[in-house]
Amino acid sequence: MHRGKQSIELTNPVYIIGHASVVGSKEGEGPLGKLFDMVGSDDMFGAESWEEAESTLQKDAVYLAVKKAGLNVEDLDLIYAGDLLGQSIASAFGIKEYAIPLMGVFGACSTCGETLLLGSMAVAGGFANKVACVTSSHFASAEKEFRYPLAYGSQRPLSATWTVTGSGAFVLASQQKNGGETEDQCDQQMNACKCGKPDAMIVGGTIGRVVDFGLKDSFNMGACMAPAAADTIFNHFQDFQRTPEDYDKIITGDLGNVGQKILIDLLREKGFDISQKHMDCGMEIFNPDKQDTHAGGSGCGCCASTLSALILRNIKEGEWKRVLFVPTGAWFSKTSYNEGKAVPAIAHAVVIEQV
Repeated sequence: MHRGKQSIELTNPVYIIGHASVVGSKEGEGPLGKLFDMVGSDDMFGAESWEEAESTLQKDAVYLAVKKAGLNVEDLDLIYAGDLLGQSIASAFGIKEYAIPLMGVFGACSTCGETLLLGSMAVAGGFANKVACVTSSHFASAEKEFRYPLAYGSQRPLSATWTVTGSGAFVLASQQKNGGETEDQCDQQMNACKCGKPDAMIVGGTIGRVVDFGLKDSFNMGACMAPAAADTIFNHFQDFQRTPEDYDKIITGDLGNVGQKILIDLLREKGFDISQKHMDCGMEIFNPDKQDTHAGGSGCGCCASTLSALILRNIKEGEWKRVLFVPTGAWFSKTSYNEGKAVPAIAHAVVIEQV
């Protein structure tokens, strides 16, 4: 169902029946290190290039998510996938061997939210029974794509975020799992869940629109993306006639500590105070006191791996009953940056609830 100005509401919920996170060594050393399904011993993941390493992230994440759902890859009807690299080569090369129908998606760092919304609509509309949604980013491949090669040794300002080396994959279905084991017998780490209970369900969301405040600093993604996050969250409240109190958490993708302050201020101007509800994946994945990540984490893999490792775990365990998951993305390229263009942004909101 279309809801309000730019939102959707699913008449029947779509279940997240499996999910997995694969990250690099730096992410494994952070606060969420023990929660990830797989942590690489080095960020090459046995590959010969950074781009190939990122492809490996997606391939492994999809495989693990499918196995944890108690399925085989062949059981999937469709995959929605995207990344930050030109022509989405991390996705195309990473999951080509699965030979599953693929819809390539680009939403910059908001890709996780976009794939989940598209996947949910496909399942809810009866166009697919089981869908995988996956995205990734890699620190080295992203720096090479958007800024400077690592060997250049450029100095990073304090407003800069650190692109997460990681991937998150999610399996969506219209029905809950079928299995015989109890939840206590179910080993969610690396093994298939047969307890019959999905991890969470998607019940709706708000599709973002491009917001451009004229900011041109590609080393301050938080400031560039915060206006888009504020716009989407505000319109979500309007479309669903809700307030921050209707959510246990409102979770943005990768605004970092700079963007968080801007987001809270912008929404206060619109009459909503989310300061007690807000959490940012970029501020959760690294330890600012021990890791030199400056403003926090970013990249497609930031919110995707955090959603799988932390957010869905807290929902399934009952700590949170409803969250608004809002991945944020900045749309720019080397061409637009060198031509002096501003950095427009977008954010998509997904309503995830406990089953």
